[in-house]
Amino acid sequence: MTPIVDMHQIRKSYGVGTPVVTEVLHGIDLCIQEGDFAALTGPSGSGKSTLLNLIGLLEPPTSGQLQVGGRDTAGLDDAAITALRGRSIGFIFQFHHLLPGFTALENVMMPAIIDSGWPTAKAQAAALRLLDQVGLKDAAHKRPSQLSGGMQQRVAVARALALSPRLILADEPTGNLDTRSANDIFELLQSVNQTQQSACLIVTHDPALASRCARQIQMVDGQLLAAGSAPAFKG
Repeated sequence: MTPIVDMHQIRKSYGVGTPVVTEVLHGIDLCIQEGDFAALTGPSGSGKSTLLNLIGLLEPPTSGQLQVGGRDTAGLDDAAITALRGRSIGFIFQFHHLLPGFTALENVMMPAIIDSGWPTAKAQAAALRLLDQVGLKDAAHKRPSQLSGGMQQRVAVARALALSPRLILADEPTGNLDTRSANDIFELLQSVNQTQQSACLIVTHDPALASRCARQIQMVDGQLLAAGSAPAFKG
């Protein structure tokens, strides 16, 4: 089975070419397989967001090999990276980033519209099915301001699933919700993982939520820790 994400000795530095270079990630090795349901944990400043940005193809590593869907990303131009990201990865953030001027249905359709260049009946039908799946079919024509925080986050989950991604990246997806809404979102992601075999990587500061994930990945000082290990940074 080809890993969805395969990282070998990934390093990420900022300020390259200037007198002040800061390396944030120090030789990361990480493999994410189809069906994985993993939590990425670690203290603030440990490099979690940077790692998520690299996995999500939002920025390139400084060195090392990054493969997504079996494709080496090093040789891809911006257009190819954008296409690979759009069709392989769904993003869910703590702040849902819904477009306020559009309805829930239109927000869920947006990835398909961007992918094809225009709205289609097929995209609309798919978006309605996704809203039904997250329990919001009756709210399809409401704007974000008419929805609760938990409902808006469910719309964001539906939007992330619009192109049937192989990988869902969720950055603190429950961090801005009450306990009940947070549990609903977590169970929704579990259901998607189990029924569609989409891998899911959840960044969270919540140890209770992390403990419910099948796999836990801990990051400290720009390195991933094996269970029970301590960081041994090598510059």
